[in-house]
Amino acid sequence: QVQLVESGGGLVQPGGSLRLSCTTSGIIFSIYTMGWYRQAPGKERELVATITSGGSTNYADSVKDRFTVSRDNAKNTVYLQMNSLKPEDTAVYYCNAAVYHVNYWGQGTQVTVSS
Repeated sequence: QVQLVESGGGLVQPGGSLRLSCTTSGIIFSIYTMGWYRQAPGKERELVATITSGGSTNYADSVKDRFTVSRDNAKNTVYLQMNSLKPEDTAVYYCNAAVYHVNYWGQGTQVTVSS
């Protein structure tokens, strides 16, 4: 059974930081491209960042220089370090695992940036 479990969300003030984690089971983690997506109320789900099996990263323009995606293959976990958070970063953040035509999603974790 494949599971992707996100954690680390919460309420943070503008300018603050959070680190999201996504721990997986049931997949050969090291071969998957791992991604973080987010969905704000009334908006479509959008890409935040991805990291390939080889460690190459890609970011949405809106989070470049503020967010960092990383992975620990020994722990089957992908991380998203979020700094300088803005109210517009408020969303449910989802973890994704993808290889070829296979896609798995986590249940999401809420991030709220508000004073």
